Amino acid sequence: MNKLPIKSRATILNMLVEGTSMRSISRMTGVSINTVTKLLVDAGTACAAYHDETVRGVAAKRVQCDEIWSFTYAKQKNVAGAKAAPEEAGDTWTWTALDADSKLIISYLVGGRDAGEAYEFMSDVADRLANRVQLTTDGHHAYLDAVEEVFGADVDYAQLVKLYGAAPEGAKGRYSPAECTGIRKRRVEGRPDEAHVSTSYVERQNLSMRMHMRRFTRLTNGFSKKVANHTHMVSLYTVWYNFCRIHKTLRVTPAMEAGISDTLRDCEWIVGLIDAAAPARKRGVYKKKSQAGA
Repeated sequence: MNKLPIKSRATILNMLVEGTSMRSISRMTGVSINTVTKLLVDAGTACAAYHDETVRGVAAKRVQCDEIWSFTYAKQKNVAGAKAAPEEAGDTWTWTALDADSKLIISYLVGGRDAGEAYEFMSDVADRLANRVQLTTDGHHAYLDAVEEVFGADVDYAQLVKLYGAAPEGAKGRYSPAECTGIRKRRVEGRPDEAHVSTSYVERQNLSMRMHMRRFTRLTNGFSKKVANHTHMVSLYTVWYNFCRIHKTLRVTPAMEAGISDTLRDCEWIVGLIDAAAPARKRGVYKKKSQAGA
């Protein structure tokens, strides 16, 4: 059986990382939704392996960490009444660590927001760094023990705590973030430079994630139905963002700025990662609707 050409698969991957829904991709390309899903799974698997192997020994100076909320299958408050809700249904948090200078996504983790995930995330961040860094997180309490256990005293760590007022009167009963009325910088370990105690870059990265992945878009039905596929999409996005997307300010990709890569990559290169990782018996699984009889 013939698989889709490299350009067709690259087009689908480009559409995925530019915020197009999977069913829209299926309609526009004439490829079955199952094929789009399979390509996402294979891309996520290959990209996760490539990130794990390549993004190591990062010589960062300032690292910012944050978590971005989404949900799987149903919002947490609706899980109890949802039919056939999977065990992982409800709140889904994506943790990211960003090099403030190169804008490289050093580490990411999809899961809950408790102490266990905080420790796993921070352990992965530490494993990928080549030197002592200044670390900034928000005021989430789980970070405190995790950073202490993983880094000990070998870090300059501060928390930036945001102070919020009440939600606007006219916005009650619907989604609207409360107004930030101020911030408080709190030194936790080492000697962090107060001028660089910030989470601005990683929060801007959160916005990019919401814009580039349909699963993160608010008030739509494009949310993830499975945590596994959510993780695959984050893995694909991370490699695309680090290696394929030119940062407007840097004028190179984050990976090039960080010295991890000296080449501008594209989605055809990601297709190559998929093919290199695929066992021979699985080759030829990407078919047009007409070929698959769908």
